[in-house]
Amino acid sequence: MILNMIALTWLAGFTAFLGALLAKWEGSAESANKQKLVHGVVAIGGGILLSAVMFALLPEANNNLPVWAVALAFMAGGVLFCLVDQWLAKQASQASQLLAMLLDFIPEALSLGAMFAIKPEFGMLLALFIGLQNLPEGFNAFRELQGSKLSEKKRLVGFFLVAFIGPLAALTGHWVLADYTEATAVIMATASGGILYLIFQDIAPQSTMPRYWTPPLGAVFGFIIGLLGNQLLG
Repeated sequence: MILNMIALTWLAGFTAFLGALLAKWEGSAESANKQKLVHGVVAIGGGILLSAVMFALLPEANNNLPVWAVALAFMAGGVLFCLVDQWLAKQASQASQLLAMLLDFIPEALSLGAMFAIKPEFGMLLALFIGLQNLPEGFNAFRELQGSKLSEKKRLVGFFLVAFIGPLAALTGHWVLADYTEATAVIMATASGGILYLIFQDIAPQSTMPRYWTPPLGAVFGFIIGLLGNQLLG
């Protein structure tokens, strides 16, 4: 079971590298069609993230915590991500998408590891959500870093190394948090608040285009992916 967990979390992180590769290979001019594609990918990621909050993270948190604790952890997650976002803005950093990806990937991988010891089928569902959301997030983060001082090769190596964060976090969650369902639930609720903040602060504004309606439909498509995953594995 542990080997399956390691493989799944590595693959979930590897999709971020695949997204970065897609962004590297996609070298066409900034046409309207390209913008629709990019905005659509952003929206798909937002839809998947929203479904992860609704179908995976919050339901499990609600099952193991009183409602006041869920609400408090959810708010703490939103405030934490807001503070990080403000710090990035002051630094004029071009890594906000990358850090946003890590800020939800790490707690989700921790939760996945803990849940694999209790509900392996839930761990599989969470791995699917993580992998699906990391693909568009890797795509968007790589594009955002194009204006940085890092070379293309270094950026790709960095995204490849991100994949190994998943197994490390999952093993930590499996060995440390498996017997502490309340702690795992707090992490899930906190991650949910942060993800919702990111959806409205960074993802939704980037998915809209004046007089174009196909990109927002990507959010609907992304949510459907999460819904189907929940029904198939849950």
